[in-house]
Amino acid sequence: MLVTAAGAALLGGWAAWRTVRDRPVILRQLIAAAVVEGLLAVQVVVGLVAVARGGGPADGPTFWGYLVTTLFVLPVAAAWAFAERTRWSSVVLLVAALTVVFLQFRVVQVWTGA
Repeated sequence: MLVTAAGAALLGGWAAWRTVRDRPVILRQLIAAAVVEGLLAVQVVVGLVAVARGGGPADGPTFWGYLVTTLFVLPVAAAWAFAERTRWSSVVLLVAALTVVFLQFRVVQVWTGA
């Protein structure tokens, strides 16, 4: 979970840098977003396996709500950023990456019952 959050944070930093420089999102950023999305998909599988083995989060519906929502954030932002070829595409990717970071920390909190 922390690796995914770190990847999203790096992506957010890259998007912030492009925003400050008044540049749109580039293909390499979308590829990086796809890598983070892949990590999120692995995280869902790990969560399913943990629940199937009898473990699981303290609050299941909240955990799965955060995790499933996280799966949709980057693809929607990537599609929006691809369509919007201005500096604002970098802003969209930045907001999405920060959202993923926040949701990842909430997933950890819900899993541990904190």
